[in-house]
Amino acid sequence: MRVENYPKLTVIMRGYTYEQAMLIIKILSNYDHKLAVEVTTNNPDHLQVIRDGIAQYGDKVYIGVGTVLNLQHAKEAIAAGAQFMLGPQQFTDDIYELAKNKHVLTIPGAMTPTEVYTQFQKGADIVKIFPAVTVGSEMFKQVQGPLGKRRLMAVGGINLKNVQDFFWNGASYAGVGSNFFNKQDVQSLNEAGLRESIENFLNMIKPTEAQYAK
Repeated sequence: MRVENYPKLTVIMRGYTYEQAMLIIKILSNYDHKLAVEVTTNNPDHLQVIRDGIAQYGDKVYIGVGTVLNLQHAKEAIAAGAQFMLGPQQFTDDIYELAKNKHVLTIPGAMTPTEVYTQFQKGADIVKIFPAVTVGSEMFKQVQGPLGKRRLMAVGGINLKNVQDFFWNGASYAGVGSNFFNKQDVQSLNEAGLRESIENFLNMIKPTEAQYAK
């Protein structure tokens, strides 16, 4: 997977059942790579979701793994077919080496300018500012003053009301977890409601698309 193709929005699936996760991937496949989906390692069946998601919808939606905390997580997810990996922390050299050899995108976490710079130096494709709601949207503009334009993703506390502000302030990507879908829609497998949430987010970021070209 090429970083140039990575979409602006990532749906973070944490705590979903297999059935819920597969329905969401199915719906996202109708949007032709406009969104990516991250299946976190603290879902007990995350490897099966990645494996089956890739097998059934891998040609229409990017599927990766989240909460990669160690090399074993990375190895297992890549074997299942993950196309990218995210973590809340900085990645170790062995994770970068594995990902590069397997052509998997790396999106480690950072919270300070030093951490951002270090992870890009190590080979990160995108750096995830986490938790974004804690540092605020201004962080993205400020850190790219001295460091130059960087591929930064806002994750943590992102919702429909603030996502646009992060893009206006220099974020190139956003990852949205529990705030993406209505909880009742997920629990009841309400396909219409889930689709409406996707449309709402895509419509919200449309005004910023010309402003934050990658």
